[in-house]
Order: sequence, then structure tokens, then C-alpha cells
Amino acid sequence: MTPEVRDILAGMPAHRRETFELRLEQWWPDLHDAVTALYDGPDAVAANLVAIAAQGFAERSDDLHRLDERRLLQPDWFQRPNMFGYACYVDRYGTTLEGVGERLDHLVDLGVTYLHMMPLLTPREGDNDGGYAVKDFYSVRPDLGTNEDLRNLATTLRARGISPVVDLVLNHVAREHEWAEKARGGDERYRSYFHIYPDRETPDSFERTLPEVFPDFAPGSFTLDTELDEWVWTTFNAWQWDLNWSNPAVLEEFAGIVMHLANLGIEVLRLDAIAFLWKRLGTNCQNQPEVHAITQALRTTCRLAAPATLFKAEAIVGPRDLMPYLGLGRHTGRVSDIAYHNSLMVHIWSMLASGSSELAVHALASLPPTPPSGTWVTYVRCHDDIGWAIDDGDAAARGVTGAGHRHFLADWYSGDFDGSWAEGLVFQYNPDTGDRRISGTSAALSGLGPSRKDADGAFARMFLAHAIVAAWGGIPVVWSGDDIASPGDPNWASEPGHENDNRWVHRPRVTDEDRARRLQQGTDAQRAFDGIAHIARVRRGLPMLHSEAPVQVLTDTEDGLLVLVRRHPSGTLVGVFNVTSEHRAFPYDRLLELGLTDPHEVLSGHSVVLHDGRVWLPPYAAWWMV
Repeated sequence: MTPEVRDILAGMPAHRRETFELRLEQWWPDLHDAVTALYDGPDAVAANLVAIAAQGFAERSDDLHRLDERRLLQPDWFQRPNMFGYACYVDRYGTTLEGVGERLDHLVDLGVTYLHMMPLLTPREGDNDGGYAVKDFYSVRPDLGTNEDLRNLATTLRARGISPVVDLVLNHVAREHEWAEKARGGDERYRSYFHIYPDRETPDSFERTLPEVFPDFAPGSFTLDTELDEWVWTTFNAWQWDLNWSNPAVLEEFAGIVMHLANLGIEVLRLDAIAFLWKRLGTNCQNQPEVHAITQALRTTCRLAAPATLFKAEAIVGPRDLMPYLGLGRHTGRVSDIAYHNSLMVHIWSMLASGSSELAVHALASLPPTPPSGTWVTYVRCHDDIGWAIDDGDAAARGVTGAGHRHFLADWYSGDFDGSWAEGLVFQYNPDTGDRRISGTSAALSGLGPSRKDADGAFARMFLAHAIVAAWGGIPVVWSGDDIASPGDPNWASEPGHENDNRWVHRPRVTDEDRARRLQQGTDAQRAFDGIAHIARVRRGLPMLHSEAPVQVLTDTEDGLLVLVRRHPSGTLVGVFNVTSEHRAFPYDRLLELGLTDPHEVLSGHSVVLHDGRVWLPPYAAWWMV
């Protein structure tokens, strides 16, 4: 340890100093390896990160040090089948952080052990991309509460067995952030935190290969800033300035931010827009190898001070680019602990619309297994729109075109296809490519929208979708409102700043009256809540759904069936899912071959009735066979 680190730790008890020394001995090679891949002079950068970690370690509370020890003794805690998640905006679920703490019974009854509270750090005023344009990483949005309120809520959640999750936006800051203000003021140190160009020559060179994220209201990837009279890299919106991660000072700034959030009691940091961090001319500036070295550097720094804190990669990328975010090769076990399984969500909706499982089976079966130290976040819906990320190669392998299938899905879920039960809204139509993304709650996309096109079928489809994500492995997460079958917010456009962003239709405010309806027999809310809570409850008792049990997708099944196999030392689970509106059969002998000597269904309680040597599944059936 350096003299600086010894001075930082000098006032701590001997056993704490020894703990830090042992962690540094264990993880220094990972830290140095990561910064060596990124910067010249890696020794100095690594030493600075160790000092930041030591300061965070010294400031960490006794109860969080105890949590660190517990998590190190139970490294698989987030991979266990009792993990069940919920995601919400604080103001739309509980008005304030204190209000969320007063409304936890609803979440506990649902079975929640993981709560993702959407961006709650201080954003810019006005339009702020739902909180993803952060003005200050060290303070909470004033209308939600204070840092102390967040600390108190994290403590309360921990006492009730719920791990708090917050967003850490890595790719950009708000134009109003102090760093950007100083850059506009001419401070060379802070100008180097951003990508700023005097003319269009370099931006034009980059834009030849850059896709547009928001072609409707934020075309291009660069903005002429009127104060600077220079061009600034702005991947998402003109008021979101991309950071220059090739500058080690940016890494050191974020190491301090990670320490701050971990010491407030946050257990999982969602690394927002992580795929975009590193810029390289001639590429789409996504998924560059340096992204994983950055994550390893931040993750290792955090492990030194707060190993109970996990990293979750928000990488909404193609399946072939996704696995490195959980760690492959030299980064195995050293980067994010959790990553979003966007492909699973897309293929669930694809199967429900088409009534075919062939494309999904082909695509999902080709995914490699997660590394032992990582797992997925699986979900039916999230806060964002659904982009139809159907791989062209996967589509071609099943005899369809990627573009044609994406067009069909957009038509179906916007309700424009004949016979569709969905009532979604088109988001970000790109006339050059024809791509259309879709907004809408799970209920609205399943047939329980404002017009209630197919209410009974909608519930069957919703439960089927939730049963698939709960059986896949990892942490299934329910988006706020889906737990009570909300059809969406009919007044989404009336709030200032929301009128041009229809994603707010599936971000409804959940009131105490809404929560109360889940206790009223016969309501949509009661039916949805009880069904999802039942899935969580059954899942908790099935060790086969531990993330260490790999997922096998059977590829030789009848079209219309998705069949998953999870093998664990305790036994085997076979998930059989009928994604059609008709009965489908599965050979009984195949269940025996898979290791189920006396198969019975544990999720819905269906009797396993044989006919001609096959078991028959009703429309939209979700069977967990053990």
C-alpha cells in the first residue's frame, strides 16, 4: 500500500486495515490489468483508484461492512431462485423516497427481493430523458428527498430482504452538469472530459458509421453548442454530453461516485448506456473492447471497498455482443455481475404475435451459457420502448427476412395488423429503414388495453410471458404497473416534457387506490397481482431455478412450443410453454428421457393427462414440470 492509503486507513481498527490489505492483494492484478489496457501510465491511475477505494472503505458504515462480509460468504446470493425484482420511478410509485418506504407491503406480498428505482439523482430541469440527463451525481432529486432519505430507505429495504438498485449513467452528463459548465467556461481540464470539435470534419467522419438513437427528435450524434460555437458529441440528446473515457480523470471521477452510492447502501448499480462509452472511428462506437476494461477497473475498485455492490450492464445489444458484458476470456468474473436479456423479451413478444416458436428457438438456443459468476435480468417489459432486435441471420435461418419480421411485429403491436389484440403506440419511426419501435404496458400489448380486445386471452399471454422469464434463470423483474394489469396512462402527454415521448404511456403513476384494487376480488389488478405473486412463490421453492443450472432450449419440438430444461443436482425442471391459441402436444416419453421419472406440473397445478402417448397443453399454457 502507498503512504497515502496507509494514512487514509490509519484511524481504522486493525482487523479492518487487514481486510483492505487482503482485498488489495487479491484484486490488484485485475485493477492494474484493466487500466493498462486503457491508458498510458497505468501505475499512477491504479494507485489513484486504490486511494479512492480506501477512502470509501474508511467511510463505510459498520452495517455495510457486515453486509460485505455476508455477501462474500454467499457469492451466489443474487443467483438464487428467491430473487424476484420490481422496477419503478420513485415519484410514480411512492411520490418520494419516504413514500416508497411506506408502501413496501405491496412489494413484499408480490415476492420482491430486488427493487430497481429508476433515475433518482439530480437531473437537469425540464426534459431530462426520464432522469438520464444527470446534473449532479452526488445528490438526490430534491422533490424525491435527500441523500439521507435514500440511505434510510436502503436500510429499510435491507431489513425487509430487498436489495436497492439505482442507475448510474456512464456515457453522458447533462449539459448543465458542473463539468460541462466549466468546459464551456474554457477550463481545459474539463474540456478534456468531453468530445469537442471546432468544425464538422471529425463529426462527419464519425457519423458515416454511427446509427441514430432518436431519429425523430434528436437526429445525428453531434450538436453545435451555441455558447462554445463548437461541436459536442451528443449520442442521445443535444443536452446530454458524451464523456471522454479515454481520459483517466473521467474514470477516477466515476470511481468516487460509485463509492458514494455504495456507501448510501445501494447494492446494485445499473450501468446505463454502457455500450457507448468508447469511441473509435470507422465503427458504430458500441461494444468496443475498452468498454469491458473500463467496467473491470470500476468493478475492481468497488470490490476493494464495497464488495456487496453488484454491477448490472444496461447493454441493449445483439446476442452476439451481449455475453462479453458478463465476462468472457480475460474479463470472466471481473466485469458486470448481471446483464439484461433483451433478446428473450423480444422473442417472447415475437412468439405471441406469430404463434410460432421456430425463430425464438433458433435464436435462444444459440446463446452461450452465462459465466458461473454472472446471470441475467429477465423481463417481459421495461421502462423503455421495445425495439424489434431480430437478428437478420437468425431470421434467414428460419426462412424469413429480418426486416419483414420486424415490420410484422411493429404492425401487430401497434394494432395495425388484421386480427391483432394489441394496442401499442409507434415510437421513433425511421423512414429510411422502416424501423418502428413500440410503447405500451404488458396489458395493452397482450390484449387488455383501453379497448380490451381480448381480456381473457390477455391474462393467459401475460402469465405465460412472466412464467417464461421466471423459468429462464437470473433475476426476473416486473415493471411497475404490469403487476396490476395497468392498460397504460391515458394522459401521458399532458405532463410537461412528456408530450413528444409516448414511452410515458407505459410508465403510469401507481396510486394507493391502484394498489388497493389488487385486494378486490374480480378486478384486473387482483388477477394480475395474484398470478405474478404465485409465480414468484413457486419459483422460490425450486432449486433447479438457481442460476448455476444452465438453460437448455430444445430444438426438436413442435412449432408453437418453447421447451426449456434446467438441470441441477437437486433434480431437473422442464418448462413447456405453448405460445399459440390452440392445443399443443408434447411426447410423454421425452419427459422421461429428460430425467422426469414421475413428471408432475408445479406452477399451475394441471394434471398430466396422456393421450396417444402425449401430454396436451391448453392454449398459452405455461407448465413447469418436475
